[in-house]
Amino acid sequence: MSVQQKNRTARIERETRETKIIADINIDGSGVSDIKTGIGFLDHMLECFSRHSLIDISLSAVGDLHVDQHHTTEDTGIVIGSAIAEALGDFSGIKRFGSAVIPMDETLTRAAIDISKRPSLEWKVSFSKAVLGGMDTELFHEWFAAFAQNLGGNIHIENLYGENNHHIAESCFKSLARSLREALVVDPRELGRVPSSKGSLGS
Repeated sequence: MSVQQKNRTARIERETRETKIIADINIDGSGVSDIKTGIGFLDHMLECFSRHSLIDISLSAVGDLHVDQHHTTEDTGIVIGSAIAEALGDFSGIKRFGSAVIPMDETLTRAAIDISKRPSLEWKVSFSKAVLGGMDTELFHEWFAAFAQNLGGNIHIENLYGENNHHIAESCFKSLARSLREALVVDPRELGRVPSSKGSLGS
């Protein structure tokens, strides 16, 4: 189906031996979120992502946190990426590309995205702490990689500089959100076409 701005919603339910996640998204929302993953810092990051992308997200996750936070973190990236892809239908009519440079106090991070159905992640971000807000900082890469793969997006995230680990993490999510917000806009000049000179994405 062609992209219809008023109908760009999806529900994804994913259950494995490691996690059970239910998510509802509305691409054309106002950035309202209700997120419960059991990982407080991840909840905060996903709330920021929702607010700055203007994508409404309701997500409930129950995971094997007695093991560690890896499965829950990765699987929320899978589910949110999958939900956005499903809500886009055949991806027709969208601008496709987006970019943003986000400052947070002493930190500056930039992101660029191509919703191309050719997923990949370029991640140039490092942290000086192994744990932030009770969350392993190496898991941020896992979330972004899972999101990119399941959205079908070519995503570049680069922290240009910064000292505060909280600011670095949050600016990554915010820069992705603002890039995605731009890329998902329905361009009336596209006249409902798939945004590719090939006539299809992913090839």
